[in-house]
Amino acid sequence: MKSIKDVLSARDPKKGKYSKHEHQVFGYYLATVLDDVAHKTLYFRLAKEEDRNLLEKALAFVKDSNARSKGKLFMWKLKQLRESAIVSTVEPQHAAALGAQNPSTA
Repeated sequence: MKSIKDVLSARDPKKGKYSKHEHQVFGYYLATVLDDVAHKTLYFRLAKEEDRNLLEKALAFVKDSNARSKGKLFMWKLKQLRESAIVSTVEPQHAAALGAQNPSTA
């Protein structure tokens, strides 16, 4: 059995308390920047499951603002970015399907 001294010396203090995986480090970073550490598990989940580009764009938007509730603004912007990403991926497929149905308009 390892002594407490050995266990503590093996731990990297730069990684932080919540840092077993990379997404946890980024999630904790989001929570601290947004001053919303109470909801850090939400940001862990977002960092794990969401597109990193969307998260970084939403974070940059919030950093540039002077909001009272940075967490709410972040989630609102993330929702907008998700919707615009869905629309931009659906439109080309929809346009291609319409072009295939009616070639005389092309």
